[in-house]
Parts: sequence; C-alpha cells; structure tokens
Amino acid sequence: MVSQAVPSKIAPLKIAVVVKGYPRLSETFIAQELLALQQRGIDLAIWSLRHPTDSRRHAMHDRITAPVHYLPEYLRDEPARVLRALGRLILGHPAGLARTTAAWLRDLRRDRTTNRGRRFGQALVLAAELPADVPFLYTHFLHTPASVGRYAAAIRGIGWGFSAHAKDIWTTPEWEKREKLADARFGATCTAVGAAHLRGLAADPNRIDLVYHGLDLSRFPAPPDRTDAPARDGSAPTLAVEILSVGRLVEKKGYDRLLDALAMLPDGLHWRLVHIGSGDLKQSLRAQAEQLGLSERIEWRGAQDQATVIQALRHADLFVLTSVVAGDGDRDGLPNVLMEAASQRLAILSTAVSAIPEFITDGTHGLLTDGSPPAIATALERLATDPALRLRLGEAAHGRLRAEFGMTAGIDRLVRRLEEAAA
Repeated sequence: MVSQAVPSKIAPLKIAVVVKGYPRLSETFIAQELLALQQRGIDLAIWSLRHPTDSRRHAMHDRITAPVHYLPEYLRDEPARVLRALGRLILGHPAGLARTTAAWLRDLRRDRTTNRGRRFGQALVLAAELPADVPFLYTHFLHTPASVGRYAAAIRGIGWGFSAHAKDIWTTPEWEKREKLADARFGATCTAVGAAHLRGLAADPNRIDLVYHGLDLSRFPAPPDRTDAPARDGSAPTLAVEILSVGRLVEKKGYDRLLDALAMLPDGLHWRLVHIGSGDLKQSLRAQAEQLGLSERIEWRGAQDQATVIQALRHADLFVLTSVVAGDGDRDGLPNVLMEAASQRLAILSTAVSAIPEFITDGTHGLLTDGSPPAIATALERLATDPALRLRLGEAAHGRLRAEFGMTAGIDRLVRRLEEAAA
C-alpha cells in the first residue's frame, strides 16, 4: 500500500503593523482596516508608539485579536529595555545596526530634535523584539511611525511599507518624504490629492497606490426613512433643526469658523448644534461660543464610541464639518465621518479642502463652501430651511457611498500589495 503525501497547509502571512497610538477613537479607519486584514487571514501584530488615552473604545477594537505591543513612549521611562535591545542588536544584527545608525545620524543632522532620538530608540526596541519569522513591517502614517518602522526594518534587513493619510503627508519635510519613498517597497494613501503629491516625489511613482479606506457598511444599520421624520425647517422651536458635527477640536477642523457662521444665522431660525469629539481647543471654543451668545444652543458631548455616533447621525437633520488648512499645513484627507454621515442618508455641509471633493460634488452629494464664515452661514441657512434639499443630497451621498466607496476593493488592493512586498 502506497501512502499519499498530505499537502502542507500554507502558513498565513505575518505582518507587524506600526501605529502611533492604539486603540484610538478618532482612527476608526485604522481599526476597520486591521479587522478586515485579520478576516482575510493575515497574522497581525500591532506595535504602538503610544499608550491609549481615550476613556472609551469602539466595539470594533474588541473584535481585533492581534496582540498589541507598546514601545517605550519616552525612552527615559524604560532605559533598561532600550539598552537590552541595543545589546541584542550588537550581537545579532551588527551590520544592519551600523548602517542604520549612520543613516539616523544623517537624519539627526537635518532634524535636531528629541523626537528624532526617541524614534531611533523605539526602533531599536522594535528591531530587537520583533519575532524572527516576521518578514515585513507596515506602518500607518508617513511621519513618526514610518521613521520607526524604516529604521527597524533596515536594522533587521526586512522590507517595509506605509499607509499615508493627511497631516503626515503635508507636514513631513520634503527631503524625508523623498528618502522614505525611495526605501519603502510600497506606499498607500487614501486620497487622490495625496497620491498625486507623493507620486511627484517618488523615483518610482508606481510604488504609490491610491487606496480609499471606504466604509464597511456591514457595521452600519440601514439608514432611517427620513421622509417619515418631521420636516424640521427651523421655523418654530418645535421644528428646530439639529446640526451634528463629529471631529476633534483642533485647528484643521475649522470649528472657530463654524461658530462664527452660526452667530450669523437669522434670529428667527431655530437650530441646535450637537458636537461629538474632544481636543486641545475645547476650552477656547466653548469660550468663543459663550462670547457669541451660542452656548444655550450647543451640546458638547465629548468623545464617544461609534455606536453612540451612529445614533446621533440617525437623529440629526444635517451634518457639518468645516475643515480648513491649518497654519502648519495640517489638513484633513477624506474624513471617514463624512462617509459615516452618508451611510445614514444625512445631508452634508463641508468645505472644498483636500480630498473632500473626491467624495462630495457640490450641489449633488452635499454642499461645499470655501470655509469662510459668511459662506458657511449661507449654506447652513439654505439646508436648515429646505428639508427637501436635505433629502435629495442625503440620498445622493448614500448612493455614491454604496457605489464607489465601499471597503472591499481597497482591502483587496492592500492585501495584494502586502503579499507581494513580503514575498
């Protein structure tokens, strides 16, 4: 009797994912992607540069089973761990350590900051503690996480790639972007404007992929039937229009301009603003609202999990996000929350900044303004007083989301890139 060989099972692809902080309420796009990669059978491990600071987490985070490793957030907190890592690398990877130290010193001469030193120390720990059977590092964000991933990969002699988003593209120095683009096996970014910028800096533009995050619609309920809702048009206190905004209270979200615009609305228009999110400008924005006489009409709900956000989207009459380009060049990419609003057929008012027009065509899928308070106020009044317009725009945005911005196509492309890069 001749025995037949049993085919061996192909081992899953192992990937180490480097992120700035995990988990984070504001980065649902990263959690969505990690969960999707896990569901595709990729063996993930998460390496985070920072510990979590949010008091809540999304239910989606509980479904991600990848182990999470925290690198020393500040080197002074774990000096023994850093020194142990250095010792192991001197013995195990001396050539890679020497080459990468020389590269880091060149970077340090151009960027004499403590952050540059911290990145290298974190990279030492990552390179020393990374299991030997991990062939590839994948980083989210082109600035600090990509620096740590790049140094660690160079020490270990393995490949790395990145996903770039918004601030990391526009605030990283050009010399650093060019060198990272030359080293990385591939780069993905979630906006056409970001992809065009990075391709213009890359020696091989084909290494840069446009991969929209899209939205995993299976995580969202079917939108409410807004034709059955009261036709709130602001004409009376009982018909006050509920305006919702979800976003961090930081400069690039333009909330100071939104408050100024709300103060310009006609006295006879009845409205209330619900805001979800937190951030460094919380106190100054609340003080601005008080000074403008708006405090009684605004509910600041702070950071919330996604289930709570979805309920707020379903209850609101229109969604507003007045993104701007910050003084340091920081800006949004394509905010996921706009797609989340569209998932509930909610009319959207935003600004023609960065990649927002890639999803919203002004007058078709929502209204876009130039971000000035008078323009925002005009658009707000138009939407608040016209329930039929809100229904039309919300329906169109929902249709475009389903037709062109689902998650599956982007994940398919990303998986192919990871498999090719790690081969």
